[in-house]
Amino acid sequence: MELQSILHFLQDKTVLVTGATGFLAKIFVEKILRVQPNIKKLYLLLRASDSISATQRLHNEITGTELFRLLKENHGAEFNSFISKKLTLVPGDISHEDLNLKDSVVKEEICRETDVIVNLAATTNFDERYDVALGINALGAKHVLSFAKKCTKLKVLVHVSTAYVCGEKGGLITEDPYKMGESLNGVSGLNIDSEKKLVEETLKQLQEEGATEYEIKVAMKDLGLKRANTYGWPNTYVFTKAMGEMLVGALKGNVPVVIIRPTIVTSTFKEPFPGWVEGVRTIDSVLVAYGKGKLSCFPADIDAVFDAIPADMVVNAMLVAMVAHANGEDDKIYHVGSSMRNPVRYSNLTDYGLRYFTSKPLKNKDGKIVKVGNVTVLNSIDSFRTYMFIRYMLLLKGLELANKAFCQYFRGTYLDLNRKIQIVMRLVDLYRPYLFFNGVFDNMNTEKLRVAATQGGVEMDMFYFDPKMIDWEYYFMNIHIAGINKYVLK
Repeated sequence: MELQSILHFLQDKTVLVTGATGFLAKIFVEKILRVQPNIKKLYLLLRASDSISATQRLHNEITGTELFRLLKENHGAEFNSFISKKLTLVPGDISHEDLNLKDSVVKEEICRETDVIVNLAATTNFDERYDVALGINALGAKHVLSFAKKCTKLKVLVHVSTAYVCGEKGGLITEDPYKMGESLNGVSGLNIDSEKKLVEETLKQLQEEGATEYEIKVAMKDLGLKRANTYGWPNTYVFTKAMGEMLVGALKGNVPVVIIRPTIVTSTFKEPFPGWVEGVRTIDSVLVAYGKGKLSCFPADIDAVFDAIPADMVVNAMLVAMVAHANGEDDKIYHVGSSMRNPVRYSNLTDYGLRYFTSKPLKNKDGKIVKVGNVTVLNSIDSFRTYMFIRYMLLLKGLELANKAFCQYFRGTYLDLNRKIQIVMRLVDLYRPYLFFNGVFDNMNTEKLRVAATQGGVEMDMFYFDPKMIDWEYYFMNIHIAGINKYVLK
């Protein structure tokens, strides 16, 4: 594997980034602009009706965020002119062919100028509507690949997936591709064209029956979960991401492709500054609920590995892999995670949460300090017994609230406890595979990449991605939870 300076490679290059308003995409864009201001251009594809709304999204959701603070300080009064010179907004949508690019002149320009395409567009909602998830995560990957074939000077396509396309598989999970139509449970018949047709027919039938928007939404969510479970995947998100990988692998032809599979992406480790995070992401919802005093128990295998990886390390691995494959390296899949080289466990997480929120407690709406205590972890692989215990606890809570609900009903507000219980149980169903996940992600390809980069001309102090360098206790106690407190809870 031959590698060179990442900074040298990026100089005078043009990169198309899809899903530009996403968490990783923003970190990717900021990193390039900060370390290599001599990049020629970054085309940012984002969903917008026109250039005006696209510009508003650029400011509100990308360059106007705290993430770009350091870049603004570096450029001072020249920041806006620098941004306008380096970033070109492209209203579009990967769920359509040709990325739904309306301006033929812009489309031809992108096809003529683009050196690298980075596909970060995705819906990461576990409980997404099937039509939406299939359109973005699966068919969207196909549309990006088809567009890549039209780019005359393209050197590489970087497709970002997720390590959890493995479903609930345990043991050592290798960096292997999925073949078209392959299922996780041996059930045959998975056909992406048929899935697309099923969605279209179901939508048509629902509309003919006069279903409301809410009813269509629920039906689409249920359909996605049913189809995912049919072929062995636990939710619509990872099912459609797996299909996206299948399409890229089967249809890539002569396009150099690298697939990046991150595990659970957390706040930044170092750059542009430690602890930046956006929104409540995956396991952070547990930490936030605990810190607010709303979590007394949750189901998990306390000894299971919680595979976390800081976002800046994911971006750095993407950049190094991008250069390696642009230089002719054979197509590969890279797991970017920590479970192999530096595992952290749920037992560690509960300990860090208790210590952090005890020493730095949150305040409730009344300004009173929230006291936290030990969490009861339902440490059982027997999901049925776990479910029954949670259901019992919820029903008890429902009885406590019954009198309040009765009073609220007569004031015009009806509290539907049963529906709340159903919502919580659905969330438990969706997250259970990860709370009891017992796999370890093999990172042989990623480790070979890291060694080659270290021995080659890569600036590894700038493009670090070795999880071995993380002190998890320090990271969670001083960086990650503090980042959630500062940037999410504010």
